[in-house]
Amino acid sequence: MNTTRSVRWRQYYYGEQLAPGGIDSQVRYQPSPAAPELLSSKNFPHTSPSSRSNRSPRAGSGAAPGHDPMLSGDQDLPDGIGMARLAWTRLPTADGAVLPLPEGSAAASTSAAQDELFVGAVESLDYEVIENYAYREEQAQRSKFWVPYYIMLKWFFALLIGVGTGLAAIFINLAVENFSGWKFTLTFKIIQHSYFVGFLVYILLNLALVFSSVYIITHFAPAAAGSGIPELKGYLNGVDTHGILLFRTLVGKIFGSIGSVGGGLALGKEGPLVHTGACIASLLGQGGSAKYHLSSRWVQIFESDRDRRDLVTCGCAAGVAAAFRAPVGGVLFALEEVTSWWRSHLMWRVFFTSAVVAVVVRSAMNWCNSGKCGHFGAGGFIIWDISGGQEDYSYQELLPVAIIGVIGGLLGALFNQLTLYITKWRRTYLHKKGKRVQIFEACLISLITSTVSFVLPLLRKCSPCPELEANSGIQCPHPPGTDGNFVNFYCSNDNEYNDLATIFFNSQDDAIRNLFSAKTFHEYSAQSLITFLVMFYSLAVVTFGTAVPAGQFVPGIMIGSTYGRLVGMSVVKFYKKLNVDEGTYALLGAASFLGGSMRMTVSLCVIMVEITNNLQLLPLIMLVLLISKAVGDFFNEGLYEEQARLKGIPLLDSRPKQVMRNMSARDACKNQKVVCLPRVSRVVDIVSVLRSNNHNGFPIVDRGQNGEQLVIGLILRSHLLVLLQSKVDFQNTPFPCGPGVLNRHNFSDFVKPPSSKGKSIDDIHLTDDELGLYLDLAPFLNPSPYIVPEDMSLAKVYNLFRQLGLRHIFVVPRPSRVVGLITRKDLLLEDDGDIATTELQSTTVRAHLNGKTLGGNPHLQRPLLDSLMIEE
Repeated sequence: MNTTRSVRWRQYYYGEQLAPGGIDSQVRYQPSPAAPELLSSKNFPHTSPSSRSNRSPRAGSGAAPGHDPMLSGDQDLPDGIGMARLAWTRLPTADGAVLPLPEGSAAASTSAAQDELFVGAVESLDYEVIENYAYREEQAQRSKFWVPYYIMLKWFFALLIGVGTGLAAIFINLAVENFSGWKFTLTFKIIQHSYFVGFLVYILLNLALVFSSVYIITHFAPAAAGSGIPELKGYLNGVDTHGILLFRTLVGKIFGSIGSVGGGLALGKEGPLVHTGACIASLLGQGGSAKYHLSSRWVQIFESDRDRRDLVTCGCAAGVAAAFRAPVGGVLFALEEVTSWWRSHLMWRVFFTSAVVAVVVRSAMNWCNSGKCGHFGAGGFIIWDISGGQEDYSYQELLPVAIIGVIGGLLGALFNQLTLYITKWRRTYLHKKGKRVQIFEACLISLITSTVSFVLPLLRKCSPCPELEANSGIQCPHPPGTDGNFVNFYCSNDNEYNDLATIFFNSQDDAIRNLFSAKTFHEYSAQSLITFLVMFYSLAVVTFGTAVPAGQFVPGIMIGSTYGRLVGMSVVKFYKKLNVDEGTYALLGAASFLGGSMRMTVSLCVIMVEITNNLQLLPLIMLVLLISKAVGDFFNEGLYEEQARLKGIPLLDSRPKQVMRNMSARDACKNQKVVCLPRVSRVVDIVSVLRSNNHNGFPIVDRGQNGEQLVIGLILRSHLLVLLQSKVDFQNTPFPCGPGVLNRHNFSDFVKPPSSKGKSIDDIHLTDDELGLYLDLAPFLNPSPYIVPEDMSLAKVYNLFRQLGLRHIFVVPRPSRVVGLITRKDLLLEDDGDIATTELQSTTVRAHLNGKTLGGNPHLQRPLLDSLMIEE
């Protein structure tokens, strides 16, 4: 297997931090002149035997001559791990084989550093519970009231996420619709006297809104650019992109969306609303923002990445529910599109959150219907009711429906490929030139979009108003500055309308309502629809990737509904005796383009049904989605997967590649050289290791009771930085610490704020005396990391890694013996009346043995250290 492929697999499956330049730069730990040798030549061939045997003991260390500095604990002391762990953690013998432990290795090929896959500053999340001493002690000290409090707080937070996301959606929609309403009202008033002055005012208003958006993004919240859905997919897949869930990102997302969407760009606010909901959930989970002094300690109970992952999932579902007023669609979107890990308890909370959002949005719509929301209908909330249109369909329509599905797959795949090329070029050449270039680019696209949307309708001849039914509720032409069909724009007679201005010179939500409208036959000419399709498709491709918050749901619906209406016009003309409505085919076209671009099926189907309030068209929507997705998958991946790959977010797909079934775990890491730390390490050694590489986990080795070298666990880089910064655990002797010095840290001390870079080794300042001290790492390591044998197929390792949300997996030689065999009945433990059933993702310390709990076991007082000392 070539080295480049090995490096890529290593970074995918073993959770190493991806440096901004690509892969890690250090091959293995190289001791500095001030740092003693850490790695023995017995296990790491790059160290010579003579350098170990002839070295004098450290000055002031107290080590006797001949004492191995790699293992600073006395081998005769009973501080090794138990024999039950021995077979799984034995290091290699003197044959020179290298134990392929996952974290702490790097590439042997410099060409892989140029791999464009890893271009962003991302870091794996710690979904695995670190069961160190601080964690176990905290679990043991919790009262019986903590579990009900924990569960109630989860539901309360689900309520807060729903209310907060709903209020954010109300604010964004009202601001966008009122800005758009004021803009079009003023423009329509001015063009009654001068179209040129109206054109200048229209351009300047759009330019001001877009400039405000891009300025906020470039100077205040760079992580708020784009839709945010690829980053959220990565977060829920186990990869954290720095900055995506911060408070300033939330503020930038809200106000940036108002400027970009209100400024008339070819993008939507629905994707940013998903990101907004996730930010609200994350901020609630961490108790607010400490940087801006908006935090509260009493809600800071969700300190693990697992709990925060559940909250962010609720936020994503709430964002979709708020954007489309589709609560069930929001739940299915979270399940199908963004999450990689799901369970029934989470389903209930996500459903509850979406229901809360639906209630909040419905209340706002009822309030807006009273005329208190200003311009444009019911506050701009998306609901395109076509229930009054086509009520049934015939089998003769299946062929044109299939054609719509094929067109959607082709145009969706082309959209993904074009946006990928343009975004890649923009990131490579354009955005590297600074913030001014990004601002100029967005303003230039705003000028082009405004010019196209204003000038093209001027070139289109007006059409006479058709004869409409008296009870249709449709007015032709409608008054300037209000929403509706049949816009009178640059028409000589009062009884005429401009069909191109009806969809171009309008807000996107109202343009979609017009395209979906039923019983409006022959409202649009084929020439106008083709013109709009070509121009808006091009604008959407160019706009995607600019430094503004941008969603692709609504632009995709507009593109799809345009060619769908074209097909509907052909069907009406060909099948003259059928009850065919053009708006029905516009709906099917919208579904087909979204399916061909985003590759969603179930969630998108439900969303389209909920926003159109027409359940009878469900079979046709399902058909076009299946066809468009199949056609699009033939050419490339979905839009979010392509963008995630471009941004350097290593997503793990739902299933491994076929080639992995013919590879073993050792094949994926056979080029690695492992960086280990002894149980009791000198501070200078730890600092040197952290400075020499960017790895995020290090195996800890110790001497067993018989003098053998054992791996006793894994310690994270972030935990080492906490210990170095606190300095309270430094000791003068190279021996394991006593039992009375382990109560200095709480589990919360090791929690890293979400989406932040956390502590850096450069932020820690140590004196020369402190560098010469020692640190016992045993109380802070994870004593039970996941372990796989070296000959396990890489496909099984892949499934284990993804389904459990792991960051590291130890690859060890084939064990020599078995100490036990666990079956299903061993896991079905009955609870007594004193222990409550919890939903803590199996993290509660609750073990039973022969009908007794461990509460009376003296080992509970020192669970971690005793686990290192217990014999069979």
